[in-house]
Amino acid sequence: MRKFILGTAMAVLMSTAAHAETIGVSMALFDDNFLTVLRNGMQDYAKALDGVELQVEDAQNDVAKQQSQIQNFIAAGVDAIIVNPVDTDATAAMSKIAADAGIPLVYVNREPVNIDSLPDKQAFVASNEVESGTLETQEVCKLLGGKGKAVVMMGELSNQAARMRTKDVHDVLATDACKGIEIVEEQTANWSRTQGSDLMTNWLSAGVEFDAVIANNDEMAIGAIQALKAAGRSMDSVVVAGIDATQDALAAMAAGDLDVTVFQNAAGQGKGSVDAALKLAKGEPVEKKVYIPFELVTKDNLAEYQAKN
Repeated sequence: MRKFILGTAMAVLMSTAAHAETIGVSMALFDDNFLTVLRNGMQDYAKALDGVELQVEDAQNDVAKQQSQIQNFIAAGVDAIIVNPVDTDATAAMSKIAADAGIPLVYVNREPVNIDSLPDKQAFVASNEVESGTLETQEVCKLLGGKGKAVVMMGELSNQAARMRTKDVHDVLATDACKGIEIVEEQTANWSRTQGSDLMTNWLSAGVEFDAVIANNDEMAIGAIQALKAAGRSMDSVVVAGIDATQDALAAMAAGDLDVTVFQNAAGQGKGSVDAALKLAKGEPVEKKVYIPFELVTKDNLAEYQAKN
């Protein structure tokens, strides 16, 4: 009887091990507020699943390092790979590496340049960037009454999200309701709070006049706010907008400094990417593009989002 019980226990353990799924995750950068929420969302969700293990690596904003991580995951025999790309223009090579090895790959948050030609067993999980900058800029237009001057802070130009969000700004400001708003400066601050602050300081020192700051993300918007306050400008005299609805951004909004942000469901994207990777690993069908909706956040609905990102 004892041998039977031990044999049964071993069979259960072997069966569990046989069904365990290992997913390699390469994140563009650990040192980023939004991407930290995204990464935590993946890990928390994976912990709630039976037999799912994540191996998470930091690419440290290095394309070569990220490609090496993908190759290492393949060599380690993972069941699937999730990539938050450092450079969205470099994803075709990453797709080929995974496809040649027969390993499913899911891009998360940042749209790959080869989105319309992804190989079999590859997918993209994110929010539709056409919504992000559009929601942000429409609200800025509303707050300005369709007239005024704006400065635009762009993310990394190698990143599809930065290019798309900036295009959204231009598209909205070209509409009849908003064409009274002029963009007087537009430069990159690379998603960074520090660079956002430095850029705003330069604009203020140069005497640039504006009524609104439209930033591609919250970190740059917060940097702009810090520089504006350091220069003694009243936050009531300028509309400041960002994207992501990070906790720091929501705190800035509660303090009356940030006027607009757009909730990007980082945890939802993390969960969606893990689900897609697991389905692909099991040979189940997955849509090539899985979108998690963006949502506008203002002072009026701030309380709804303070417990989310």
